[in-house]
Amino acid sequence: MHSVNEQTMHFNKSVKVNFEGGNLTSDAGWLLYKEFDEKIGLSQAITDHLNVNDPNRHHIHFNDDVIIQKIYQHIAGYHADDHADELRHEPVLTTILGKEVLASQPTISRLNQKLDKETMKQLQSVNSLMQKRVDIIQPKENIMMDLDSTNLATYGEQHGSAFNTHYQAQGYHPLMMFDGLTGDCLKAELRAGHVYTSRQVVRFVGPEIKRYRKQSPWATLCIRGDSGFAIPALYQLAETHDVHYVIRLKANNVLKQKAQPFEDELWKQFDLNTTEAKVFYTSFDYQARAWDKPRRVVVKMEKPEGELFFTYTFIVTNMGLSPKNIVKLYANRGTMENFIKEAKNGFAFDQMSSPSFYSNATKLQLMVLAYNFNNWFRRLCLPRTMNKNRIDNIRLKLLKIAGKLVRSGRYLTFKLCSSCLYQKAYWQTLRTIHHLPRFG
Repeated sequence: MHSVNEQTMHFNKSVKVNFEGGNLTSDAGWLLYKEFDEKIGLSQAITDHLNVNDPNRHHIHFNDDVIIQKIYQHIAGYHADDHADELRHEPVLTTILGKEVLASQPTISRLNQKLDKETMKQLQSVNSLMQKRVDIIQPKENIMMDLDSTNLATYGEQHGSAFNTHYQAQGYHPLMMFDGLTGDCLKAELRAGHVYTSRQVVRFVGPEIKRYRKQSPWATLCIRGDSGFAIPALYQLAETHDVHYVIRLKANNVLKQKAQPFEDELWKQFDLNTTEAKVFYTSFDYQARAWDKPRRVVVKMEKPEGELFFTYTFIVTNMGLSPKNIVKLYANRGTMENFIKEAKNGFAFDQMSSPSFYSNATKLQLMVLAYNFNNWFRRLCLPRTMNKNRIDNIRLKLLKIAGKLVRSGRYLTFKLCSSCLYQKAYWQTLRTIHHLPRFG
């Protein structure tokens, strides 16, 4: 008997297609993430810390369960709330979440309406707790606190959304801090779209410095940022807590005048009347009017190929490295752009659709947890040949694996695709997870 939903393929009349294969999944890699979750205790931490302001005490799906479901959806690339309706009976996701049926889109929408400032803070606390656990597994000797802001475009009536002249776009302007050495999102905070880059940056960074000073007192901390973060209060914060900083300065006439004697000396020592590219480095002490004391400024003097005049790059720092190494250290900040791109493209950081500011702010924290969950998984669990892969490749290789759920007695067996190209990596990852310490 043929299904009414069965179709014959035109390229070969003997090939037929239907969707009656049974209890199948296309995302068997979720099992690896759940096993990792069980080790580091992410889901349990969310359950322990989340207390949504919700007058309704009778739920089919508890609020913490819905949050956890959304994180797993983000891991697999199902970012939209509407995707929940298509996943309600997904065999892997229902199994790992212990549900017969998953929360639907209306359920998620109702939760979104309840999210507030306290919920946002609770998820921030979970992120800090998980960072601590991961750092116990893989201690950090150095922590590069990369600061940046970005535009999260909005469409519609979102509270706090505004036009940002720098990006020439309507949206939010969140403050973000990544560890430049690991890619971990240490902290993110949603802000109105029109605020300046460095607004409230000291309040933003200060608690993270204190946390790491307590959690990892042996670690060397360094703040790195572009000229938008060149404010005296941030230098003072770093100096007070024995934190290094490498921050670019906007070029001005005073700085160029300070650099001019070095350039004059170079013209005397070298033949610079050619069109060949030339790069030189030096440093000097400088005190701007708003500064409480002189500080070291490193300058990169570059004469591009085909040009006769120098361009300048100025960096203020409290580090004693050579000028060339300071410039190199600052240049490595370029990885921050890759992290933000991964967060947006891979985990929907820029999908801010709720009318409520704090609902969007809380969803940002949820996405941070999803991003970090994957980043910790990548760093701690994947084989060395794969632990630099971005989420798109991880989904392709280890998550999007076909499988069939077979029930027999007390057991649930997922029979995965025999022709999977990455079986070896799957087993290696699972073995690595099993050797991790367990928290929670």
